[in-house]
Amino acid sequence: MGKNLTTRSEDYSKWYNELVVKADLAENSGVRGCMVIKPYGYAIWEKMQAALDRMFKDTGHQNAYFPIFIPKSYFNKEASHVEGFAKECAVVTHYRLKNAEDGSGIVVDEDARLEEELIVRPTSETIIWDTYRRWVQSYRDLPLLINQWANVVRWEMRTRLFLRTAEFLWQEGHTAHATEAEAIAEAETILDVYATFAEDFMAVPVIRGTKTPGERFAGAVETYCIEALMQDGKALQAGTSHFLGQNFAKAFDVKFDTMDGQQEYVWATSWGVSTRLIGALIMTHSDDNGLVLPPKLAPIQVVIVPIYRGEEQLRAISEKVAPLVKLLKEQGISVKYDDRDTHKPGFKFNEYELKGVPVRLAVGPRDLENGTYEVARRDTLEKKVVPAEGIDAYISGLLEEMQEAIYQRAKDYRDAAITEVDTYEEFKKVIKTKGGFVSAHWDGTPETEERIKNETKATIRCIPLDPKPDPGACIRTGKPSPYRVLFAKAY
Repeated sequence: MGKNLTTRSEDYSKWYNELVVKADLAENSGVRGCMVIKPYGYAIWEKMQAALDRMFKDTGHQNAYFPIFIPKSYFNKEASHVEGFAKECAVVTHYRLKNAEDGSGIVVDEDARLEEELIVRPTSETIIWDTYRRWVQSYRDLPLLINQWANVVRWEMRTRLFLRTAEFLWQEGHTAHATEAEAIAEAETILDVYATFAEDFMAVPVIRGTKTPGERFAGAVETYCIEALMQDGKALQAGTSHFLGQNFAKAFDVKFDTMDGQQEYVWATSWGVSTRLIGALIMTHSDDNGLVLPPKLAPIQVVIVPIYRGEEQLRAISEKVAPLVKLLKEQGISVKYDDRDTHKPGFKFNEYELKGVPVRLAVGPRDLENGTYEVARRDTLEKKVVPAEGIDAYISGLLEEMQEAIYQRAKDYRDAAITEVDTYEEFKKVIKTKGGFVSAHWDGTPETEERIKNETKATIRCIPLDPKPDPGACIRTGKPSPYRVLFAKAY
């Protein structure tokens, strides 16, 4: 199976696009801007879902589901929210088709116009807060901790598989609280969940921080974020958690009776991550040979390839391998024994290397005689002959070792790509030649933020959480600045 991938150094964007398709993760669909997630790509998403869902439930959240269609009038109730999403909305105006009178095909029935247009869900704050008005009456109903797994539509004109598509899959949490402090604590808790998931499961090191007012979620008082760095030196926002204050509660009249009999508006949060994380996974770890997947999220963690001539040798190898397959599965390790007779071992080796299977075992007649397996690890491409005795424990330990090694390699790269600068000339040079995160002073104004963005295409990715006092001068205006923020070009 020839990979023939464009190399990262040759054209990083083209390498990414080719890899997504050739590794059978996804492909473009017949609907412009939308993708088909193929079984192998969806299996990665399922593993992400399972881990995150468990983490949400461990912190007290429950799953529910809300409509994909939202009445247009709901968006009028929170001004900054509608302004933030107005240009990305897909709108349903009619509810019926009919045959054209001239026989030319199907047309929209103009007599079937909806009384009120429906917005195809770009995010669910409005429909959910309209629902919460009926669910929340008393302090006894709080906190309300709800998550939903869903799809959303944001009308993107420039799309890239996983990174930016008109429709994508995600989870969105929406919570209601009795106090401001509880809501802020919730937003921070979810930020911790996202960061833990990114680092422990995705093996992607992230920086926790808050967004500037200009980069906040539409309608939020504060947006917390985790920012990751891709191998091409560009940042990627990997997850956000928003403290919404009482904005949506007031817009949708969600009040509760307090313990002392008063009525108050609830305090709110919302938060989400999407299939964009698969793009982050690919761009953080993979190489010119194909995917490199951290074992915890790999659909197939171990593949065993028999090398044989004739049915008799295959039968002998299969008998030897069967107990190992059973043992690995009992330990919760996903394993595939590839005894297809339609492809040669070399083809299979290439295929599983391209697909990023962490550990590959090869076994042939000589291994049967010697009681060994050839073990290859995907991250370093190293091969080693290992005794069959105790091979299950060896594989289990190797998977743990690889998970940590993949994370450490990404962290070392990220740390080396953080550059501290004090002048605008230094800033522009680093952004242009090195990339990565640039730590610099900013005067705190949206005007300066926008000016730097227009001049360099770099944006403020985050204000690090609890920034240490480091008084200085803004790189662009020279005005006082209490601490540094992180800039980068971003996806």
